[in-house]
Amino acid sequence: MRSLRITLCAGAVVAAALAPAAYAADAGVWVTPASPAPGSDIQLRATGCAGQTGTAKSAAFVADVQLTGKDGALVGDSRVPTSLKPGTYDIKVSCDGYDDKVKGTVTVAAGGGPSPSAPASPVAPVHAGGGGTAHLALVDARETGPGTRQAVIGLVLASVAAVAVAVRSARRSRHGDARD
Repeated sequence: MRSLRITLCAGAVVAAALAPAAYAADAGVWVTPASPAPGSDIQLRATGCAGQTGTAKSAAFVADVQLTGKDGALVGDSRVPTSLKPGTYDIKVSCDGYDDKVKGTVTVAAGGGPSPSAPASPVAPVHAGGGGTAHLALVDARETGPGTRQAVIGLVLASVAAVAVAVRSARRSRHGDARD
């Protein structure tokens, strides 16, 4: 039984070691899912580039896809536009200083996209950042902090609280003296 485990483990190690070499020999572009519907999110995998970055372009993507990776495999994500018609679309990957170095195709299937109640896919990547705090960088904190009105209200409330504590303490001490 133990020798069977060792044999299986050794076979898995050999298969894993040879797999990258097999993929590196075949330059191309793979899309997951293989036949996406309009509105679907997709993942790209391109082989045949020696560098660590590339760009994939296709009419089947909402925008150019920035690819990153290493060891000859670049990956990236995109979305198929909701208005795209079914058909086969070319994919061209630029990398290593060459335009269209790696080529492939994607076949967009009919229907099966997001439900009508789902929001439409974006037409381009959203340039976002700051988590909604950008307006805070433009506002002077002294202008938005508590003003004179809030300070006066705070002092009045603190005074009322102090008087209430003093009155209560005075009542307890009078009642405490009467009991003794």
